[in-house]
Parts: sequence; structure tokens; C-alpha cells
Amino acid sequence: MHIIIDYGVGNIGSVCAAFQRVGMDIKLSSDREEIRNAKSLILPGVGAFGDAIDKMKKKHFIEDVYHAIDQGAWLLGICLGMQLLYEKSEEHGNHIGMGLLEGEIKHLEIPLRIPHLGWNQLDIKDQNHPLLKFVKNGEYVYYIHSYYAETPGKEILATSHYGIEVPGIVHKDRVFGMQFHPEKSGDVGHRLLMGYKEMVEE
Repeated sequence: MHIIIDYGVGNIGSVCAAFQRVGMDIKLSSDREEIRNAKSLILPGVGAFGDAIDKMKKKHFIEDVYHAIDQGAWLLGICLGMQLLYEKSEEHGNHIGMGLLEGEIKHLEIPLRIPHLGWNQLDIKDQNHPLLKFVKNGEYVYYIHSYYAETPGKEILATSHYGIEVPGIVHKDRVFGMQFHPEKSGDVGHRLLMGYKEMVEE
């Protein structure tokens, strides 16, 4: 079973629908046993880092996610869900994240409109990665965020330029993140989720 973690934040309905459209057996759940035993986990999110990570802690979902990954599960964080995977964030104070990816969430200090809102191109760093099987360099995805991941280049699969190079897709082993919203990214988002489905179900 593929589980979308319901921890009280996030654009849950459209995320569920997006995965259903690519044919994934998906379930929205806040059941700890289902999370711990999932084949893959989806961590969505909108809003503030501190509030979201506090909700994850109070529900003990962080330890459940670690358990699932130790058992071989895949994980995909979307937008704020991706940011929660990092070690810490400076959004409205200093917050400790899940530490599954190396780096820190920082404010976009750029001479452009904040938030980074709308369509932007992907600069793919590893076209041979199975997640990116159905997308091409330069295709557009939909962003809305004011903070970004400052992370080592080795973890970055694709970026988008917005004053700086914003990591758009990141990964380490079975842990993946998308800073943009695949569920709002039309056909390109659909094809990215197809790549995720094939990768985790092979």
C-alpha cells in the first residue's frame, strides 16, 4: 500500500487525486501501523515548517517514517513535505527537521518577487534517473514557496532558476523530494508521478 501521511496540513485532496490518476493504490492515513508498514509514503504539505514539524512530532509520525524506511519503504515529500525532510529550517525561527536529507531550509534572499510563484523550467541533472523517465529537460512545473533547500549537489536531480538555482527534485537512496507541486503541474506532473509509480512498484 502507498500511504499519504495525513498529519493535519496539506493540500490533501488534489494530491490523492494526482496519484490515483497514475493508477497507484493510494490511501490517505493517520494510522501509525499503516504508515510503518507502507510500501511507499507521500508527505505533502503547505504552510509553515514549524507548525508542520510539530504536528509530525506530536503524532509520533517521524519515528514511524524512519521505521518504514528502515524496512525498505520509499518516501516522496512534496513542497513543504520536501522541506521537512531536511536537517533544519530558518523559517520564522530555528526548527529541527527530520534529518533524512542533508542541508538546511533557507529564505529566498533574491531581488525577485517572493514567493516564487508560478511555472518554471526544470534543469535536469540526471536524465537517466528512473524518476525522470517520462520528462525532458526544460519542461515546466508549478512552484509556490518562499524558502528553499540549501543542499549538496550530489542530492539534486533537477533545479529551477529563480534568482538562484532552486533545488526542484532531490533524493538520497529511497527518499525523494519535489519542491514544486506535481499535482498542480499538469501533464508534466502526471508524468513525474508515473515515473515514481514505476520506480517504486518494479
